[in-house]
Amino acid sequence: MILSNVAIQQCLDEGSLVIEPEPSPRRPGSGQACPYQTSSVDLQLGEEIAFFRDEQQAVIDLRNGDFLSRVGFQFETTLLKDDEPFILKPGRLVLGRTFERVELPIREEKTCLAARVEGRSSHARCGLLVHFTAPTIHAGFAGSIALELINLGPYSLALYPKTPICQLIVETVEGVPFRNDSQFQAQTRPGGLS
Repeated sequence: MILSNVAIQQCLDEGSLVIEPEPSPRRPGSGQACPYQTSSVDLQLGEEIAFFRDEQQAVIDLRNGDFLSRVGFQFETTLLKDDEPFILKPGRLVLGRTFERVELPIREEKTCLAARVEGRSSHARCGLLVHFTAPTIHAGFAGSIALELINLGPYSLALYPKTPICQLIVETVEGVPFRNDSQFQAQTRPGGLS
């Protein structure tokens, strides 16, 4: 079951969902855009982007190793600045992270939550795909959320830090899952770079 904005805020209040810093304002009408849609909450783009080096012509063998051991050596990173955006050219893939840290604690005595990350329709209409093949954020996850960003539109897109970039759709999980953390648990940089 997908949670409404009211239910998302109740989960934030009781600690079954943690988003730090918490998106605000909680209601429309304060002069700021309200990040709570009827059944999702907007998250912002973090300050670092990882991208493949242009000069490298490598072949990535998807059968071997985890993500970082396969492609980590192919990445460069840059920090986004308020006065100098990262220009995402058509056809280019970059990795980013949410500005917010999200936690979906597994609680033995209560229903757990999972979530999905989806792009925003206003960005999609410009050609931006966000987190396009693996949108599930599993119960037990804690950290900022990795974002795969690709520009499929005809024009370059300017990426600034703290731009609302995606939406988190929160769902209930039936039963209490056992822990089986992914290779991306608790990562703090795009692409899992350290």
